[in-house]
Amino acid sequence: MDVLTLLGLTLGLLAIVGGAIAKGAGFMALVNVAAFLIVIVGTLAAILLHTPMKTFRKAFAILPWIIKPPQTRTDLLIAQVVEWSNVARRQGLLGLEAEIAKMTDPMTRKGLQMLVDGLEPEAIRSMLEIDLGSQEHSEMAAAKVFEGMGIYAPTLGIIGAVLGLMAVMQNLADPTKLGPGIAAAFTATVYGIASANLFFLPVSAKLKGIIAGRVAERELLIEGLIAIAQGENPRNIEAKLSGFVH
Repeated sequence: MDVLTLLGLTLGLLAIVGGAIAKGAGFMALVNVAAFLIVIVGTLAAILLHTPMKTFRKAFAILPWIIKPPQTRTDLLIAQVVEWSNVARRQGLLGLEAEIAKMTDPMTRKGLQMLVDGLEPEAIRSMLEIDLGSQEHSEMAAAKVFEGMGIYAPTLGIIGAVLGLMAVMQNLADPTKLGPGIAAAFTATVYGIASANLFFLPVSAKLKGIIAGRVAERELLIEGLIAIAQGENPRNIEAKLSGFVH
């Protein structure tokens, strides 16, 4: 559970709602159906035009990572790789065949299978790096969906404000409608800027950080498997991989 994400979301909401109340606007000043339709629904429409369906679905599949990120236990992975190297040293690479069935991660299973099959280290590296590059590209594209929403939302907020002011201009003859009308117009601007800077852009940045951590862990795995394929001493492998901890 990422406590910082929950704290950030709570403080962001408190900042907007509390600020509106402290300024005297009140909570209800932030409740505006028209502004929601223009900014939030409009932003969703823009990103649907911007993004392929596969990437869009991937984006919302990884969105829960901001609260419950995938575990990246580098120390445990290093210990696992060292254990595999000890098995390979005692029993040969074929001794790793029993380890394949224990793995749930497709990339790890594939790497171990290539070790057992006796592929050359550079062939193993090439194939695994292709898999890693494809995975990283897919996940980064998904994270950029929220970045795109953060770019579109403020502009749609301005559109909402302009549309609101247009409505106000049509009621200039009735002064009682001017104040509430102008306030409602600027609510759309608040929606756009607040949603971009307190949700969409931070979410994108956090997802990119998580993805970078996953990529580093995969790179560690690849280096470990290559070291096993080259017959390196388990102690040397552990020393080499420990550099990834930092």
